[in-house]
Amino acid sequence: MKTLLSRALRALERFNAAHPWDHNAHYHRWILRQLPRRFDRAADIGCGSGDLARLLAGRAAAVEAVDADPEIVAGARRLTPAGLPVTFTVADVMADPPSGSHDVITCVATIHHLPFARALAVFRDLLAPGGTLVVVGLSRAHGPVDHLLGIVAMPVNALMGWLKNGGRRAPRPVSMTARTRPADMTFDDIAREARSILPGARLERRLFWRYSLVWQRP
Repeated sequence: MKTLLSRALRALERFNAAHPWDHNAHYHRWILRQLPRRFDRAADIGCGSGDLARLLAGRAAAVEAVDADPEIVAGARRLTPAGLPVTFTVADVMADPPSGSHDVITCVATIHHLPFARALAVFRDLLAPGGTLVVVGLSRAHGPVDHLLGIVAMPVNALMGWLKNGGRRAPRPVSMTARTRPADMTFDDIAREARSILPGARLERRLFWRYSLVWQRP
């Protein structure tokens, strides 16, 4: 039985590798639904290939997209049409955060690379009054709820990869080429620390090994 399960998991891994899709981009439209129809300044922290920054530019007067990797930022610039109000910056957001205040800050699959509490404090201080912070992050599975969500996500993940690629084998999306590392905080740890820094923050576990955090500055 154990051997059969191991074979099934290896087959699923091979299928997923042949039909990859971007779990982070899956949440971009959801992120937009948490934001006003129009706003002035936005910052996208850990912008990667710039997909979310370009979507934000459809609503914002100006978007500052920040990533610590020069090669990733160079690629994001190449993918961005001229005329979009997006500025891509190579920076360590902890040492050199964007200047000024922002109506919107987004951070997708990046905060687990940063000192969590300090990063939230930086984001909080960058927000203008009434501004909105949206984080989609990764947490370490711990406990029955997380493991159940992981089990549910596995077949759904394969189905999504099949549908998004039209049933064909596909290369990894450009947005998935960035280096990453596993999360080390559990969802409960994340929720506890986040609510101590951002009172009233809304946190939820999500499918595809993600969680969401939404906070509006008073």
